[in-house]
Amino acid sequence: MKPGFTAILLIALLSSSSSLLLQLAGAQEQQPVPDAPTPQTPKSLATDAAGPITPGKGAGETQSGPDSSSTSPAQAAPSSQPPGTQGKDTVQTAAPELPAAGEGVEKASTIIRRNVTAVEVPVTVKDSKGKLVAGLTWRDFKVYENDTRYPISFFTTDSFPLSVAFVIDQSLTSDVMTKVNNSLGAIQGALTPYDEVAVFTYGHLTQERTGFTGAQTARLPAVLALAKATGTEILAPINEGPFSSACSVTQNGNCVDPNVQRGGSAGGSGSWIPNEKEIHTLNDAILAAAKELSSRPQGRRRVIFVISDGKEYGSKVTYKEVLRYLETNKIAVYGTLVGDSARWGEGYISRVHLPFTMYDNLLAKYILATGGSPDFENGVNGIEKSYAKIAEEARNQYTLVYYSHQPPIDGRFRKIEVRLERPGFEVSAKQGYYPSAQDSR
Repeated sequence: MKPGFTAILLIALLSSSSSLLLQLAGAQEQQPVPDAPTPQTPKSLATDAAGPITPGKGAGETQSGPDSSSTSPAQAAPSSQPPGTQGKDTVQTAAPELPAAGEGVEKASTIIRRNVTAVEVPVTVKDSKGKLVAGLTWRDFKVYENDTRYPISFFTTDSFPLSVAFVIDQSLTSDVMTKVNNSLGAIQGALTPYDEVAVFTYGHLTQERTGFTGAQTARLPAVLALAKATGTEILAPINEGPFSSACSVTQNGNCVDPNVQRGGSAGGSGSWIPNEKEIHTLNDAILAAAKELSSRPQGRRRVIFVISDGKEYGSKVTYKEVLRYLETNKIAVYGTLVGDSARWGEGYISRVHLPFTMYDNLLAKYILATGGSPDFENGVNGIEKSYAKIAEEARNQYTLVYYSHQPPIDGRFRKIEVRLERPGFEVSAKQGYYPSAQDSR
C-alpha cells in the first residue's frame, strides 16, 4: 500500500470519529421527556358545583370579561331575524312566503281557498302628498287581530284584476248631475281588459243596468249612456205673487180647511208649499251591488265605486246590515264625492247626525270601514281623473295574509289593525271582518 493512500485513509477515519463524538455529546445535553399527567377525578355536580349551570360556561364559572374567548352555542348560532331587528321581534321569526312576480294572485287565491283561517288584508300606503308608496317589504308591516299580533304568512305586491260595481247617484241636483253625466265616458279608460264592470243607479229605487261585463267591451259605453239622468230640482219658496195663495178654495179670505193653512186656524202670512221628501237609497244600492260582487271568483279585487254626494234617506236596510255584508264578503267601497260633500269642511260637519233626519254623508263611513279611498271633486275634469286615480289605488296594493287562531266560523267580528314601521305614511286597510265558509269551497 502506498504511503500517501494510507495517510488519506487515516484522515477520513479521524473525521468520521469526531463527528460521531459530537452527535453523542449533543444527545446527552437534551432535556429528558416529562411523565404523562396524572388522571384526576371529575367534580361532582351535586356537591362541588359552586354556582348555577350556565350553557357554554359550566357550573360555578363566571365570564372573565368582554375579551373572554368562551362563546356559548346560542351566541355562535346565526340569528333567523333580519339585520336590525335581532332581539326585538319575537312574533315574526321567519320570512313569509314570497312568490315570484306574477304568481302572487294565483298563490294567494290558493291559500285562501285551502284554509278558512287565512285572512287576506289588502293595504294601501300613501305619503303626505297622497301619492302611492312603492318599494315596501313585509318587514315594514305588522298585523294585529283583536289587539294580538300575528306573523305574516304570505306577502305579494302583484296587481289584482278588478271586479268593479259602479253605483251612480241619480238623486243629485241637476247642475251636479250634468257634471257626472259628462264624466261617465272616462270610466272605461281607467280600466284594463282584465277588469269587469257592473253598473247600478239609484234615486228613489235601485236599478241594475247591467251585470258584470268586460271593461273594454262595447256594451259598457252603451250602458253608461243609459245611466245618465236629469237630476232633481231645488224647490224655492214662493212668498208673493199670483201663485202665493196657500188655498185653492177660500172663504172671506181664509182657507175653507184650516188644516192646510199656514199657521192653522189662526192663519198667517206667506205661502204653503208641499215640499217633496228627499229620497236617497244609498244603503239599498250598495247592498244590491255587494250581492252581485259576492259571487265573483277568488283572485279578484271586489270593489264598489260610488259616485254620489253621500246622502242617505229612505232605504229599506240599515247601515249596519250593509256593512256586515261587505265585511263578510271582502268588498271594499271607494267613492267620488260630489256636490255638497265635495265642499271644504263639509265632511266634518256631516259627522254630526240628528236622529230621524237624513244622513248628509254616509258614504264616507263605508269607505273608512272597508279600507277604500275617497276623492272629493267638483269639476268635470276632476271627476274624470278620480276614476283613474281610484282604479290605480284599488289595483296596486300590498297583499298580506296571516292565519287567525280564532274559530273558523263563530259569527263574531274580528278587528284588524295594520301598522307601518315607517313614520310619515298613511295606511288604509279594512277595519275588520266576519268569518265566512265561502272561501273554503
